[in-house]
Amino acid sequence: MTSVADPFRRVEALDDLAFFREELYACLDARSDELFELVEAALCTPGAVRSLVDLALSPEHRRGHGALYDGINAGRIEVGRLSMLVAGMPIPKAADGRIVLGCDVSNWLRPGAGCSPERLFCHVYGRGKGNAQMIPGWPYSVIAALESGRTSWTTVLDAVRLGPTDDVAETTAVQLRQVVERLIGLGHWRPGDKDILIVLDAGYDIPRLAFVLADLPVEVLGRLRSDRVFCFPAVNVYNPRGGRPAVHGPVFALSDDATHPDPAVTTITETTRYGTATATSWDRLHPRLAHRTCWLDHEGPLPVIAGTIIQLEVDHLPGDRNPKPIWLWVSMIQATAADVDRWWQSYLRRFDLEHTFRMWKQTLGWTRPKLRDPAAADRWTWLIIAAHTQLRLARHLVDDLRHPWEKPAAPGRLTPARVRRGFRNIRPMLPLPASAPKPSIPGPGRPPGSRNRRPATHHDVGKTVKRDLTITEHQASKSQTG
Repeated sequence: MTSVADPFRRVEALDDLAFFREELYACLDARSDELFELVEAALCTPGAVRSLVDLALSPEHRRGHGALYDGINAGRIEVGRLSMLVAGMPIPKAADGRIVLGCDVSNWLRPGAGCSPERLFCHVYGRGKGNAQMIPGWPYSVIAALESGRTSWTTVLDAVRLGPTDDVAETTAVQLRQVVERLIGLGHWRPGDKDILIVLDAGYDIPRLAFVLADLPVEVLGRLRSDRVFCFPAVNVYNPRGGRPAVHGPVFALSDDATHPDPAVTTITETTRYGTATATSWDRLHPRLAHRTCWLDHEGPLPVIAGTIIQLEVDHLPGDRNPKPIWLWVSMIQATAADVDRWWQSYLRRFDLEHTFRMWKQTLGWTRPKLRDPAAADRWTWLIIAAHTQLRLARHLVDDLRHPWEKPAAPGRLTPARVRRGFRNIRPMLPLPASAPKPSIPGPGRPPGSRNRRPATHHDVGKTVKRDLTITEHQASKSQTG
């Protein structure tokens, strides 16, 4: 058994955790006692959460299963206040003192829930090549602050469910703006600090997000598909023959080495996991935009969104001896060798979000409940965030209750699942704001032999709003609505 060595850190962590629990209870408007004890049961139940009703059997859940479902379906949470509370807790920073935010989408699959509204087709990867599937479910966009080094901990700051009428890039931009402004308002970033780095995967329109968030102190870094084409700045802007000046310069195709000039920066780093990592960067590259899709409503000339492209090559990956290069784009120019190394290493930290999603689903039972109402799913998602935040605050408080086949962990290096294993032991030291349950008599329920005369409505799956793809369609739709 490993004990926590630093008593000062232990006292500070205990104060933060006690403050968070009291404020969490204040964020619960309706069915507050039940919702708080539901989080307690998710934290203290031995083993993984297999179903929602099993939490009613936990000693920390002092109410019946009827109150449990009533709290999930009819409870109320002040999401704005809770998000401010989560962001007000200590935020991890990189080695250079910079805040690094990772954004990704995780799916709550509901393939057989025909009566659940607002489901979308979620892309799910298969184990074999070409086995990807589109399964109905609720996709959630999650933003978390990432830590430095190899770890499975992240600080989840916000989660938004993507609906049938939402544009992913627009919703993500609004969500990122709210999170960044929240961090600035709480004092985590002050004028003079280094810009916040936002790390995304290949499913996002990285240049568009950089353009929308240009007024914030952020750097946007994301992965590119290998078939993308960018342009250098125009060489000769002035045209002696007249006409419109050139905007785009020589083409830079990621998949065509013939279009790649000499790089601006090249770095070589020896790693213990991937062998030799070679990062090559080219400066001042921008995508060729057109008045289509998301740029239809843009007034005036389309912007030139310049940035730096990085090609990352490693000797090997786990299970892959001949990995393909990774292409990254960052919304900064004139990068140094230190900047290039910092960017690609920060991108690798984005995969820590996958550990968080796996822990939510496999241990805390995020996607286990068979809920019909998407509002109830949002409510349960924020309860999972509250539980995960308490585990993060308690990581320096619990002892290592490892199984005989597990290796010992250093103090402060426990995984979230192992912290949860010892959370019940520190619970007596923490405040319990929930009141004791009152004795009651359960209702009679539906009379035996009666039939349901109000069947639930079935809902279609997928987007309900079609985006105009051309200027002609856009002008026709504007004339009809105007």
